[in-house]
Amino acid sequence: MSIYETAVRKPITTALIYVAIAVLGLFALSRLSIELMPKTETTNIMVVTSYPGASAADIETNVSKPLENALNGIDRLKHITSKSQDNSSVVTLEFRAGTAIAEATNDIRDKLDAISDYLPAGAKKPTIFKFSTSSIPVAILSVESEESAPGLAKLLEDRVSNRLQRIDGVGTVNIMGTSKRVIQVYCDPTKLEAYHLTLAQVSQLISAENVNIPAGQIDLGSRTNSIRVQGEFTDPMQLGSIIVASVGGKDIYLRDVAEIKDTVGERRLENYVNGKSGAVVMITKQEGSNSVEIARQIRAALPEIQQNLPSDVKIGYLIDTSHFIVNTIDSLKDTILITFVIVVLVVLFFLGRWRATFIIVLTIPISLVASFIYLLVSGNSLNVISLSSLSIAIGMVVDDAIVVLENVTTHIDRGSAPKQAAVHATNEVGISVIASTLTMLAVFLPLTMMPGAAGLMFRQLGWSISVVMIVSTAAALSLTPMLTSLLLKRTAKKSPLAEKFFSPIESALSRLDGAYARLLGWAVRHRRTTVAIAFGIFILSLLSLSFVKTSYMPKQDVGFINLTAELPIGTRVDETRRLSLDLDKRMREEIPAIQTASIILGQAGDGDSWSLTQDNGSNIISAHIGLRPRSERNLSQEEVSDKLRKLLASYPELTSYSVKTGEGGNAAGTSGVTLEIYGQDFSETDTYARLLREELEKSSQTSGVTVSRKDYVPEVRFIFDRQKLAENGLNLASASSYLRSAVNGTVASHFREDGNEYDIRVSLTPQARQSLQDISSLVVYTPQGKALRLSDLGRLDEAFTPPTIERKDRSRVVSLSLTPTPGVQLSELVGKVNEVLAAHPVPSSSVTYKITGAYESQQETFSDLTTLMLLIIMLVFIVMAAQFESLVDPFVIMFSVPFAFSGVFLGLLVTQVPMDTMSFIGLIMLIGIVVKNGIVLIDYIRLCRERGMGIAKAVTTSGKSRLRPVLMTTATTVLGMVPMAIGIGEGSEMWQSMGITVAWGLSLSTLVTLVLIPTLYAALEARRIVRERKKLEKKIARRASERTLAHHH
Repeated sequence: MSIYETAVRKPITTALIYVAIAVLGLFALSRLSIELMPKTETTNIMVVTSYPGASAADIETNVSKPLENALNGIDRLKHITSKSQDNSSVVTLEFRAGTAIAEATNDIRDKLDAISDYLPAGAKKPTIFKFSTSSIPVAILSVESEESAPGLAKLLEDRVSNRLQRIDGVGTVNIMGTSKRVIQVYCDPTKLEAYHLTLAQVSQLISAENVNIPAGQIDLGSRTNSIRVQGEFTDPMQLGSIIVASVGGKDIYLRDVAEIKDTVGERRLENYVNGKSGAVVMITKQEGSNSVEIARQIRAALPEIQQNLPSDVKIGYLIDTSHFIVNTIDSLKDTILITFVIVVLVVLFFLGRWRATFIIVLTIPISLVASFIYLLVSGNSLNVISLSSLSIAIGMVVDDAIVVLENVTTHIDRGSAPKQAAVHATNEVGISVIASTLTMLAVFLPLTMMPGAAGLMFRQLGWSISVVMIVSTAAALSLTPMLTSLLLKRTAKKSPLAEKFFSPIESALSRLDGAYARLLGWAVRHRRTTVAIAFGIFILSLLSLSFVKTSYMPKQDVGFINLTAELPIGTRVDETRRLSLDLDKRMREEIPAIQTASIILGQAGDGDSWSLTQDNGSNIISAHIGLRPRSERNLSQEEVSDKLRKLLASYPELTSYSVKTGEGGNAAGTSGVTLEIYGQDFSETDTYARLLREELEKSSQTSGVTVSRKDYVPEVRFIFDRQKLAENGLNLASASSYLRSAVNGTVASHFREDGNEYDIRVSLTPQARQSLQDISSLVVYTPQGKALRLSDLGRLDEAFTPPTIERKDRSRVVSLSLTPTPGVQLSELVGKVNEVLAAHPVPSSSVTYKITGAYESQQETFSDLTTLMLLIIMLVFIVMAAQFESLVDPFVIMFSVPFAFSGVFLGLLVTQVPMDTMSFIGLIMLIGIVVKNGIVLIDYIRLCRERGMGIAKAVTTSGKSRLRPVLMTTATTVLGMVPMAIGIGEGSEMWQSMGITVAWGLSLSTLVTLVLIPTLYAALEARRIVRERKKLEKKIARRASERTLAHHH
């Protein structure tokens, strides 16, 4: 009892099993969350150590190096980079893809515990930061405001942030660019001096007066009451009435020696949205929650939030990542539908029967729906990868059903009863159907074992397609014969309309069959010529390979750009603000594709932890730019960024700038090349890096070159004379605290209002700390109460220090990041870099370089894929050899693989699409798809040979009968790829190259396969027969000679 007999005998059971699969699949679909990419653990961990007061060089020696040495031995570590800057060290550990980050974090913790005693005494305990994909914002909102600007922080916190945090799945809500309220107490140095006061005393007085103290509990009659001293100020101006000193019986109030201002912090980040001052709200999600759902809820909550805000505060979207996700997923759904329609038309064209077409097309939804069950069970989401794998699979799913059905119809046409025909015909092709599915699995299952970052993406592709293929084969062997036995009639009456429509197609196909049989007959007679022509084609395509460009990953157009620009170090904020508003205006006028631009500038205050990870300073401008939807603009993201770079280049005052495109979250742009220059000596590597930058900027292939090392920072050092300090009873710490509190100010206490706390800062008035002269004349009191000037205790010195020292893999590094001009591929850019490096060799043996960035990932991925490809070719060969129980036949079939490759090279050359990871995966898929046709052909030829036909006759007969199924399966797969290759809708850039590879490779390979493989088979078979005949003749001759010998005796 085989599977197809049972299916034909029990139609109801069979039908209901598939109905159950469909129902389960649809249930699973409703439960799946929608994401852009499969969940990937990020592989970076940061270790941040702060060491207040140390310069970058001290930090490098005392903090970063010991940490690097300790952490370098951790398992599966790929790179260790560190950034040493004033006051802090950041060590970043990059692990290999697929590392269990939780274990790695524990290892890091153990190593840090072991080393913490060896770090300098002033250094704080190192903290570990993990980054995960959920830390990428789901949405960035922009807030514009005019009159409400001063109170914006409080408004946003109460009315926006709290409301958003109640949404299910929202992780954190960060508000940036609002000004913080601060109560400034500006003391006048001359008055302080007159009353013998110091800033430290003033702050102590303030903190002692501004308190609430519980005084305990008291029993009054039958009740217990608590007693409190309510001493906190309710209005900042009340600070003025604190008595700070008494002189000659007269009280001196704080307002006599200082000015009290209720203002905003001196050093702060400013934010401008579309040229108006405002703020940015970043919303991140919790791990594993559905970002599309969150974004939908945020959108729904916005109108209600807007109503609660004052009329001049406008809140809107700057970027909504879910928008891109939804559009991408929708365009993929469209692609799937288009593919579905194309496949239906192809089948109908070849079979000319509605019922037969229905039977075949039915296998599509059933197999696709089965993959949703797999996604739900394995805990994956509905994302670009899983959906596109369905789109790829549609064309292949029907192949098995086509082969079975085609054979059944042939049998019915010959006049057997539908039920017998169903069982008998399926039996004939059953083995070859199973074998061709096994070859497909031999291709897709190894994809799931691929290492590296690309492996995480393709794991899902491999599993999804494997599941779909298995289900479709099962359906082809049970559902298809069952339906054919019920639906197909022996004498199908055709309506006159169908007759009119299908008979010309039918006759054309018959003519094609005849012509193909004649061609095969010619090819079998002229074997050498046929083979020679085929190899000529192959060699031509190999020559074209040198013109094919390569790249790492297709660029995605997310419509989001990040921009940073720097003015010379030490530029005042006013200058930076003027330039950035001008830039904003020009940017929006000259590039209409830009929808919103939000610009952040200025130095972050000291309590702002988020800003520590970002570059900021009074001379740095950074901007988030959101583009209009793809349909409303004519420029791609790359072209807009190229324009922006040209715009930035027109400002001579900028020292450096960089423009990065948002690549759907992965910040390391997929197209850039990074050139790392290693060397211990700063000046040497600096001059070399500058030289290379100048050379590379001249070339037309680079759109932007950024050097990672910043200019040196001007620094004023005060050098105390230790002897003078000691003579006056002071030490370094006490003297420098005078300097710090005068310039930086100290937070004396906090002013509370509406449940929020605001700093009360005590410092000298800004007018008294504007020149070095002012600083030298600051007053310092000795313990005896004697007043001295700072200039009596030491001298001022000006110097330059490197702001940050970057190291990678334990040596100092400076890196150049290069972005290609739109249309220039990775391989061309790397070629240019190598050219420049050859023209300008390294200055000395202590300087080395390495090309990394996307290029490094590309090389790793390509070498992994090549190994994988060889493994797959072996597996496919093994599967076929096992099926045919012969080594020669599969060898013949494997000849269709090189021609698939030549089709791909020609396709990439014609369409000018680069060879990237996606097209490489397409190549690998081709191995399985192409071999299928060969199997169907050879299997049938062998069947004919067993029935006793001669070689030439067997080849032409089977060619004639198998031509249609081969053309049908090819047409469904190729045309199924066409919507992907054309690239319709958003997010399609990802799959375009894969669609192109499969379509071109399969088309060329099929044409060659149809002629070359039967010819080769015939040639080898003929030689085998000749050899056997010779053997027979020898045997007969030997027998004869033995007989004659026997006669003589």
